[in-house]
Amino acid sequence: MGARVIDKTVPDVAAAVAGIPDGATVMIGGFGRAGQPVELIDALIAQGARNLTVVNNNAGNGDTGLAALLAAGQVRKMICSFPRQSDSWVFDRLYRAGEVELELVPQGNLAERIRAAGAGIGGFFTPTGFGTQLAEGKETRRIDGREYVLEYPIHADVALISARAADRWGNLVYRETARNFGPIMAAAAATTVVQVDEIVPLGSLDPGGRRDSGTLRRPRRRGRGARVAARRRVRRRRRHRGPRPLRRRCLMTFVIPSAPARRRARAQRAGKRAAQ
Repeated sequence: MGARVIDKTVPDVAAAVAGIPDGATVMIGGFGRAGQPVELIDALIAQGARNLTVVNNNAGNGDTGLAALLAAGQVRKMICSFPRQSDSWVFDRLYRAGEVELELVPQGNLAERIRAAGAGIGGFFTPTGFGTQLAEGKETRRIDGREYVLEYPIHADVALISARAADRWGNLVYRETARNFGPIMAAAAATTVVQVDEIVPLGSLDPGGRRDSGTLRRPRRRGRGARVAARRRVRRRRRHRGPRPLRRRCLMTFVIPSAPARRRARAQRAGKRAAQ
C-alpha cells in the first residue's frame, strides 16, 4: 500500500468557504486593499452566511471586497482599527443607520490580540487606550509606575487571507506588505482559507524566505483561475499538566492548473503508464 500523499487542496473556491456558518467570526486579511483576499470574499458573498462578526484592519474600501460583503447585509459586527476613510461609504451608511455594530480597537492592540489568540495567551496588559473611552469597563493595573489596560485575545472560526505562493503542504510566502495580518490571523483561527497566486512544487520555496508553515493551516485557493482548498486537522501533544491546548483546524487555497495544463499532465501520466 503506497504512502499517503499530503495535498491540502480543494476543487474550487466555493468548496473552500462552504462550511462557514451563520454567526461565525471571520478574520479577513489585508491592510486596505493590500493583501485582501477579494475572490474568497466574493465566494463568501455567494455562499450567503449571515450575522458574521468580521475582524479586519479596515471596514472596506469602495464597493468591492469587504465593502461588498458589508453591502450584502451579511455582517453584524466589525472589529477593526480604522473604519473610516475617504472611500468607506458603505460602512459609513450602514453604521449611521444602525445596521452594523463597531468595536474600535487601536491598531497595535488589534494585532496583539490576534497574535495572543494564536499563541495561547489568555490576556495581556497594554498602556494603549488607558484613560480613554476604549478602556471603560476594562481592568486596569499600575505596573512599574505606569497605567495599563487588560486586553483579551480575539479568536476566530475562520480566517480568509491572501499569499503569493504555496506548495501542496500549505507552506506560504507573501508578497511584501501584502503579508500584513496574514500569519497571525492564520494562527488565531480554527480554520484558515488562503488565496494564493501560484502553487509551486515541494522544495521550491526558499526556507529562509518562508513566512508561514503548512502545519498551521488548511485550505488555500488561487487568485485567477480555479480555486483549491484542503482540510487538515492539527493535533498538539499534551506536553504538560494543566488545561488541554486548543485543537486547531486550518484551511488553505491553492492554484488549480488551467485546462490545457491538466490535459498535458494527463497525457504525460498516460505515457508513463504505457511505458511501464
